[in-house]
Amino acid sequence: MKITETISPADSCDALIEVINLTKKFDKVMAVDNISFNLLQGELFGFLGPNGAGKTTTINMLTGLSRPDSGMIRVAGYDCSKNLKSAQHMIGVVPDESNLYPELSGFDNLCFCASLYGINKNERQQRARKLLETFSLQEAADRKFAAYSKGMKRKLTIAAGIIHNPQILFLDEPTTGIDVASARQIRQLIADLHRNGTTIFLTTHYIEEAERLCERIVFIVKGQIVRIDTVRNLLQPLQQKKMMLISVSNSAHELCSKLANAFPHFEFQPVSAKQVRIESAEPIRLSPLFRFIEDHNAEVTEARRLSPSLEDIFVRITGIEANTLKKETEKKGGVA
Repeated sequence: MKITETISPADSCDALIEVINLTKKFDKVMAVDNISFNLLQGELFGFLGPNGAGKTTTINMLTGLSRPDSGMIRVAGYDCSKNLKSAQHMIGVVPDESNLYPELSGFDNLCFCASLYGINKNERQQRARKLLETFSLQEAADRKFAAYSKGMKRKLTIAAGIIHNPQILFLDEPTTGIDVASARQIRQLIADLHRNGTTIFLTTHYIEEAERLCERIVFIVKGQIVRIDTVRNLLQPLQQKKMMLISVSNSAHELCSKLANAFPHFEFQPVSAKQVRIESAEPIRLSPLFRFIEDHNAEVTEARRLSPSLEDIFVRITGIEANTLKKETEKKGGVA
């Protein structure tokens, strides 16, 4: 697949974070390939791509966990490419795997994290109790972190990342591998933090999550940025499209080729063994389609209209099917 880079970065003069020609290589693998982007004050900025695309490597370089081979990182005007300490007080980090201590209680973990930022004892205890309440973890405050469920661990890890009230929060796959209810609660917490003014950098391979939460989104594939734009602008090309999803009794793959020959003005795509997606620039008349399908010894069991989604745009731009991301999520234990 040939990738055409189309970038619409924010104005650098307004940027809280500036990334310029950032590159990172591991042995012969180019993990991040000369990427550039800006992040505005108060923005919720999404990095969307499959596993191995370079999302975690990028976040590790931005947070000082990994040193770039080349390129520049500026945070609030500080050059952090080689020394992140100048801006460290502004940054909170929630890694994809929890970095808290299993033998400590939830309360003690939060207090310890606060102490690393020089917060005095009384203040850190107050902040810890408030965050435990905010994240609905007050009943588990004295329980060892090792005994927490996956969802509880993610919530406490986020709480630890914001205990020092950072201006910028980096979230690496925050809802992967947890139950649906916990994922929904974490997304709400992220939205609340953003509404209260926190600048958030979010990596994810949940397309719906990125569409729901983020203002601007990066599509990254094989270490390269394919597109940067607002969700609204990304969806614009599909706004005039008419789309339907029909379920059929027979093989969707066999039926699609027959439909394409009979109705050349429509686009047909099998999306599962017995589902066909139809796209058209003009209104879709269903009765001729249904008659054709019945004449070919099949039956339409369901038909519904579709609205344009970021998933459609992601597939068109990257050539990666959304099902690929879903399978990767299942491998990591995600059910969100």
